[in-house]
Amino acid sequence: MRAVPLDAGALMRAVLALLLWMAVGAARAESLVVSLSFTRLAVTSTYTGASVAVFGAIERDGQAAARSGGYDVVVTIRGPRQSLTVREKEALGPVWVNRAQQKFADVPSFLAVLSSRPVTAVADEATRRRLRLGLQAIVAAPDLTLAAPAPDDPFREALLRLRRRERLFTESEAGVRFLSPSVFRATAPLPATAPVGAYDVEVVLLAGGVPLARHEGRFDLVKSGVEQGIATLARDWSLAYGLAAGALALISGWLASVIFRRD
Repeated sequence: MRAVPLDAGALMRAVLALLLWMAVGAARAESLVVSLSFTRLAVTSTYTGASVAVFGAIERDGQAAARSGGYDVVVTIRGPRQSLTVREKEALGPVWVNRAQQKFADVPSFLAVLSSRPVTAVADEATRRRLRLGLQAIVAAPDLTLAAPAPDDPFREALLRLRRRERLFTESEAGVRFLSPSVFRATAPLPATAPVGAYDVEVVLLAGGVPLARHEGRFDLVKSGVEQGIATLARDWSLAYGLAAGALALISGWLASVIFRRD
């Protein structure tokens, strides 16, 4: 039997296929199964805030089972996107005037970052910026504003400081708790000022600073009851809503004048 020679191109393709198979196998060594405590939360007139719980399990194959060391998990919850402007004020005599400003085109209205350890210990700075792990990495993202990013941007720092003061940007370095080596839980508070809309939940699994798996989920904050009816009327029937509001104001003023009229 005569052996058939293997040309260099076929050999290279075989090696590349083997490397690809090994890379896919390594990438699938761990996978995440994530569940949220709710996928839809109704906001009524008595709503004073809530909290969302994120439950997760790490599925491992034989290769992952032999991995030494523990895991790190970072959970990031992003609220509806919005555009806003941060202005710098300067005292001009007895009054304050706007001096400079910076527009942010795509900012999450709510941000919560929960991790099993401080994010600075979970991964190096380059990985944090690439994966946007932590409030600093998210606020420093180039696409957050149209202006060129600077090492010490006072407007980004002001945005982070103001949102933290309003409890709309939070970060907890012990927000993820492992119930077992492969099961974890995280809970994020949602203040009453959190806007309604769709919230994105991102869970990133790391080991030794290397990302292993990623999972995305979503939940919604929606108005319900009378509040939802008024919001729908104002959005879909704006003219009728405006006329009704004006008529109500006139009637209220007339009734007040009749009740408190002095004879």
